[in-house]
Amino acid sequence: MMETPAAASCTHRPLLCLLLLAALCLRPGLGLYTVNAVYGDTIVMPCSQGVPNDLMFGKWKYETANNSPVFIAFRSTTKKQVQYDDIAEYKGRLSLSENYTLSIKNARISDERRFVCMLVTEDNVYEEPTVVKVFKQPSQPEIIHPANFLETEKLKMLGECIARESYPDGNITWYKNGNILQPVEGVVVMTLQKVVNPSTGLFTTTSSLQYMPTKKDANAQFACKVTYYGPSGQEEISSEPVVFDVQYPTAKVTIKVLSQRNTIKEGDNITLKCSGNGNPPPQEFLFYIPGEPEGIRSSDTYIMTDVRRNATGEYKCSLIDGSMEDSTTITVHYLDLSLTPSGEVTKQIGEDLPVSCTISSSRNATVFWIKDNTRMQTSPSFSSLQYKDAGNYICETTLQEVEGLKKRKTLTLIVQGKPQIRMTKKTGSNKSKTIICHVEGFPKPAVQWTTTGSGSIINQTEETNYIHGSFSSKIVISPEENVTLTCIAENQLERTVTSMNVSAISIPEYDEPNGYDNSEKVNDQAKLIVGIVVGLLLAALVAGGIYWVYVKKSKTPSKHVNKDLGNIEENKKLEENNHKPEA
Repeated sequence: MMETPAAASCTHRPLLCLLLLAALCLRPGLGLYTVNAVYGDTIVMPCSQGVPNDLMFGKWKYETANNSPVFIAFRSTTKKQVQYDDIAEYKGRLSLSENYTLSIKNARISDERRFVCMLVTEDNVYEEPTVVKVFKQPSQPEIIHPANFLETEKLKMLGECIARESYPDGNITWYKNGNILQPVEGVVVMTLQKVVNPSTGLFTTTSSLQYMPTKKDANAQFACKVTYYGPSGQEEISSEPVVFDVQYPTAKVTIKVLSQRNTIKEGDNITLKCSGNGNPPPQEFLFYIPGEPEGIRSSDTYIMTDVRRNATGEYKCSLIDGSMEDSTTITVHYLDLSLTPSGEVTKQIGEDLPVSCTISSSRNATVFWIKDNTRMQTSPSFSSLQYKDAGNYICETTLQEVEGLKKRKTLTLIVQGKPQIRMTKKTGSNKSKTIICHVEGFPKPAVQWTTTGSGSIINQTEETNYIHGSFSSKIVISPEENVTLTCIAENQLERTVTSMNVSAISIPEYDEPNGYDNSEKVNDQAKLIVGIVVGLLLAALVAGGIYWVYVKKSKTPSKHVNKDLGNIEENKKLEENNHKPEA
């Protein structure tokens, strides 16, 4: 502020100076400064005019609402002391520095006013006004009194957004999923309310929201923001988002079959699940089961255990009032198998046995036979039973599309027969003879060997494995004389006996043709051997006669026999064998 001419002439005109001084004290300052302060902090107001060299004292004052001045601080340059006026609201809060900067601790809303710094010299009075602005950030807004749930087609109070203790007052905006909610009559209704605390002067701002939701608002996030002014300009704070349960009626009913497999077979359990798309979902339904005249009231789950093929059909469920129905079709797969005959069957060899394996199923089934753990290529057919036909037969069938649906039945075939015997023999190079008794029959016959005459039992025998009702028993002998061997085969059905004559001579012998003779008679081969032996005896007699005649005619006995007469040694053996029984 520059010195006026009138002030310069005060020394010559004292009365005029007093008048000018009074006018300067009353006029407004030429400069205007603003100090922004935060509520509760210290307000610092410098006297920005600067301190004149001839300063006598300085004072601070503030102006009331009617522009009346109220002095609050005084500092003299000569006495170096500071005096504070007895103002209640500033008691203990003021501090005036040597450069006449005024500090006010613990800023209040009431401190927001116009302050004036006055610097007085001998010739002039300087004034510097400062406007103080106080700001208070509101608390984070929160949604209070939230609705427990919202309902479609109903306008309902969603909640209130409150921002406490701000200055100046703020403004509240509602958001849904991050987008601003605009007022819509009958759908979005907002009411704003601001309350001032008379003791602090702080504002509490509240905005209530009434909202009519749709099904799309399920899981929507609602939030609010408060916008306010601070020392640096406009700022905003957001609340935490809130999700509301939006309730709406069921518009569709769905029925499902809960199963771990894609198909259902007899003996399975069926679980039906009925659901509605409302919120909250319906808790009870009516289930319509094939064969039941009326719907069965149940929770959302209905269980049937150990179902049979007659459970195949259409299943339905609906709301309790019978509305909004849904249906599904269930097929209960089945598989029946019939085997005739089955179980244990005993037949005689040579008999016929018709076998039939039939199936009945919900789909085409595969049938196959197994005999003694080996899969057969064709179905068994028995027109004339043999021992090899005996065994365990299994007729098995499956539905490949249905997991676990398999049926099987068993036929245990027993083929019985009386013992049949066929005897053969072979002569070895060491004059031993192997006699074999071939036996057929079931149950397995017991075989015993005896010799004719003495009737002694021969124990040193060898048996082959019993396969398909057949086996053989073998003995090896080197007879010193002709002998008759008897093979006895016996089972629960019959006893069969067959004998064979065995010669003591070592001539080539061969097996009989295949076939069994069960009569107690001498083998045809034995008869042939006897005939040969008799012929050899006759030949020996003739040779002996010729020899006697030759000896008679000869004067000197010869020690050699003509080779043309044959093998005399073999003839002698035959003679010895023939004469031994006589002895």
